[in-house]
Amino acid sequence: MTEGEFRRIYQFVKGRYGIDLERKKEMIQGRLENFLRANGYGSYTEYMDAVESDITGAKEKQLVDILTTNHTFFMREFEHFDFLKQVVLPELKKKEEKKRDLCIWCGAASTGQEPYMLAMLLRDFFCFEEKPWDTKVLATDVSTKALQYAAKGIYEREQVTDLLPHWKHQYMHLVEDGVRYEMNPEIKEQILFRQFNLMDTFPFKRKMHIIFLRNVMIYFDKDTKRELIQKIYDVMEPGGYLFVGRTETIDRGALPLELICPSVFRKK
Repeated sequence: MTEGEFRRIYQFVKGRYGIDLERKKEMIQGRLENFLRANGYGSYTEYMDAVESDITGAKEKQLVDILTTNHTFFMREFEHFDFLKQVVLPELKKKEEKKRDLCIWCGAASTGQEPYMLAMLLRDFFCFEEKPWDTKVLATDVSTKALQYAAKGIYEREQVTDLLPHWKHQYMHLVEDGVRYEMNPEIKEQILFRQFNLMDTFPFKRKMHIIFLRNVMIYFDKDTKRELIQKIYDVMEPGGYLFVGRTETIDRGALPLELICPSVFRKK
């Protein structure tokens, strides 16, 4: 991979998706080298010519799938879910009692563990209500491959080892092979999986009460993060909550976002 080929790939991905891979030349080469060889491309230039000339966008999506990391797991940063249960949901339940409708967005759904945890927690919290609440979760990710995995809702036994026992027993079942668990239909139905690029214009018609955008902004530079947070702020309900990863920071100087507890923000 020449320096020019690397910069072409890096600038293409950053320009389209905001993902900063400027210091990831070895990673890019490592992930693409075998793919190019297996698919008959003679060089990275030939491959990128094909990506950029593909009007279907399929090759571009494939490139993103190869270069993005979709690492997540059940119970990750579970303190956020405790805070959601103990503080956020009781507050929003009281606030939205008349409409009985909450707008919830998981903006980095990856392979589905996070949105499924949200769906199970919401099911627990609202299950005894006489009148139903609309608590569907919009789960988006830039990777179509990760979303396809997520939509199946099937996980290896070791992936659900640390899941809350009553969640595993109440909302999942063993598949026929006896070594994998699948989400029950009532949980799958609570989630709408969609491919979405965070750099695109947000298409939401309604404001969000809860936004989970965890462990994705670590791939963006300062300017991209600032622009993204502005867009997120604009689609939040007053009093809405934003959850980011525990290792992530955001610049609150230009926006009235109140830090409630580590990595949890509230729109004033």
